[in-house]
Amino acid sequence: MDDLFPPFEPDPNEPKPRRFKPVPFRMIAPNMITLMALCLGLTAIRLAFEGKFEPAVIAVVVAAFLDGVDGRVARLLKGTSRFGAELDSLADFVNFGCAPALILYGFALFHLRSVGWIVALIFAIAMGLRLARFNAMLDDPNRPEWKKDYFVGMPAPAGAMTAMLPLYLHFLGLSFEKWAAPAVLVYVLCIALLVVSTVPTFSGKTMGKRVPRGWVLPIFLAGVAAFGLLISFPFEAMVAISIAYLAVIPVGAAQYRRRARLDLPGRPEPSESQASSASGP
Repeated sequence: MDDLFPPFEPDPNEPKPRRFKPVPFRMIAPNMITLMALCLGLTAIRLAFEGKFEPAVIAVVVAAFLDGVDGRVARLLKGTSRFGAELDSLADFVNFGCAPALILYGFALFHLRSVGWIVALIFAIAMGLRLARFNAMLDDPNRPEWKKDYFVGMPAPAGAMTAMLPLYLHFLGLSFEKWAAPAVLVYVLCIALLVVSTVPTFSGKTMGKRVPRGWVLPIFLAGVAAFGLLISFPFEAMVAISIAYLAVIPVGAAQYRRRARLDLPGRPEPSESQASSASGP
């Protein structure tokens, strides 16, 4: 029997098994923020099932704030990774697609039964498609640098925040009975269409890289005032922010078209006489 199972001695020159390298904390911290935002989105869904719409909305708003923080923390710590980007997209779909759709369905769309559920599905799927398109556009090497100032369509956090405008109004005392459900349905459908549209909207990512010294203190005061208003009058502030954002969309689209015309490859250079006349007296 000993011949059947001869003793085996490992080769002393054989390389040791490969061990995983330790991951630095700077790579973990942004993903922890993303996971906290994801937990808030899932908690918002649970609160919506329990009929607690006010804390559910607050959870989604805080998740949107964390979504804006995690990417900046990753860039600040130089902890960006492909894993973090994929996790962020998954969290965005849950927080800004599934959670608002279920909250809105439990709030008003359930009155319309299957039609309301279909619109909730359309809103959630529109968020998924928008995020997929955003990830695909990041790999476009021919995209001009100035286009980074704009999103294609309404971004996911803004779409979720503006879609919940009927809830903000409800918390301020505006009653949404069964008869108002069709109006909510049309509004949510319009937001879903804006999300998947090609309407350019301001991104704000390249704003504020350099601030003049004279603007520093006024910006601090404005930030403190805005934070105080948001804490003291949260839903009034969310109504104002939502309406202002929707009103600015045409302005951003017009500015995008103007910059696109200036960036045309076959556009002729202005002559010396045109340049001197444009410079003024």
